[in-house]
Amino acid sequence: MIFFRVTQNINVKTTDGSLIKYFKFKTPSNLNNETAYITTYDDFEDLKMVFKNVDEKLYKARLLIEDKIRSLEDFPIELGISNKNEFLKFSKYKQISNEYFINDKKEIETFLQSSEYVDLKKQLIIKKNKINVAFIGTMGDTIGQMLCSCSALRVFYNKLKEVYDEVLFDVYLNASNNTFFSRDKQIYLNQDFINKVYPLSLNVKRFCTYDYFVDNSMVSKHSSYYDVLNWTDAWLYKFGINYKKVNVLEKHNQINIDKFIIDFKLKEKLTALKSKGKILLYHPYAADINKSIPQEFALKILRKLLKKCEDYTIITTLNIDNKFKDDRLVNLNKYSKTFQDLVYIISFADKMITTHTSTMHISDAFMIPTVVISTSQRIEEEIKYYDYVKAIRIQDKSKSMSKFIFENESLTFYKFESWKKLKISKIIKLLETF
Repeated sequence: MIFFRVTQNINVKTTDGSLIKYFKFKTPSNLNNETAYITTYDDFEDLKMVFKNVDEKLYKARLLIEDKIRSLEDFPIELGISNKNEFLKFSKYKQISNEYFINDKKEIETFLQSSEYVDLKKQLIIKKNKINVAFIGTMGDTIGQMLCSCSALRVFYNKLKEVYDEVLFDVYLNASNNTFFSRDKQIYLNQDFINKVYPLSLNVKRFCTYDYFVDNSMVSKHSSYYDVLNWTDAWLYKFGINYKKVNVLEKHNQINIDKFIIDFKLKEKLTALKSKGKILLYHPYAADINKSIPQEFALKILRKLLKKCEDYTIITTLNIDNKFKDDRLVNLNKYSKTFQDLVYIISFADKMITTHTSTMHISDAFMIPTVVISTSQRIEEEIKYYDYVKAIRIQDKSKSMSKFIFENESLTFYKFESWKKLKISKIIKLLETF
């Protein structure tokens, strides 16, 4: 976490229209007041950029001494692996990086934060019936990561419920320059055990009303166990829970579509498709081009599916190829505008073929037989708790001939060699094994 003050009063609007009000620091002060603020490292950097764009001479964010604020009498107790002095550690790392040549900065960054296991039960020292817990920062950059972290959060919540009669979870998300704030807020609020979701920053006075807190600032980027463990297990480890002793059934994703507000036209369309028979969802592209199936092969797979899977209506939420048309292919792209829309569409599928993206994590929540086609070496680790997801891994055999640090597509060879060897019959047969 970052502790700071601002030099002038200013309001910052989030993407959902919420206003975060910042007030000039009041002195003298014992720091437990409404003009000292807390946020994540990323959000602090974003906020500084916002101030710079408004008026960099007038508006500034000044750091406060962390130890002084942590020494406040009402400062809540940190749960899980501590993230204390994050800013100092990262600043020191950047200084060393500038002074010495470091070949793999990412590898060193993952050891910036402590990886030593802690026992959650030993940290629960407050004696009362009702507690409230603040989570500072998101627990994932993608939909899939957030769904997995919510599974870990559910286990965490249940562990606290073994000790306390009532537990309230409040989540504070990056908001200064987070274009996905509204979406992220939806994902967390879908979980029944989460009380409220707020935008960062929050003031120290409010923070000190909590009993416990968990600091998620830069944790998944700078902690080595996220590169080794399944994402759900990594968060359990962070929370101070022995993931090896947690029942596998507790690690599955859960999504409650009863809370969703879905357009009537989409409901009507899916109901009509379902009445005709079985539905196969085909999702060959991801936001990351390296995770997507190349368009040529995506279309080739689609043609084969239409030929071989005659008893299915094939639906997609993507524009696979604008020139390709088929009566049994239904493109729902115009209906899929939000996270809720996508989830609702997936929930109607009988089976799914997807690339390595959020859809495979969503399908787990509805126990939909899914084949995921992935280039990731960690795909088996990611789906280890998904009984209804099976993977086909594509080994990346591309070689870059560029002598520069940046990538040059024209100097990348053999990029599609592995895709050429992918047998569509293997995909169909694997789908039939469920």
